[in-house]
Amino acid sequence: MITSGEFPGMDLPDIDASTPLDGLGAVELNQPTQDINADGILDSITTQGDDAMQVWTDYDHDGLADHVTVVEKDGDYAAWEFHRHPDGSSEWIRTDQGKIGE
Repeated sequence: MITSGEFPGMDLPDIDASTPLDGLGAVELNQPTQDINADGILDSITTQGDDAMQVWTDYDHDGLADHVTVVEKDGDYAAWEFHRHPDGSSEWIRTDQGKIGE
């Protein structure tokens, strides 16, 4: 289930590794705090809820998340990429999932 984030000033959804991202749409990243790809530009935000942490990344620096990775306390993880299609539609596509250590 997707709910609003629990962090002041952030409107990022609180998701876990089993959350379907159907209908989520574009996610705006306000004031990234990390440079995940070491190119000298801040592009990512890490959020943490009770059961999981999420890393939201804007690789093309357009202000919208292109990728999210979720890691749960029990080791379950998942990753999604945001795709914009020529017809104007968009979707999050799961690119990886599993359990750390397996």
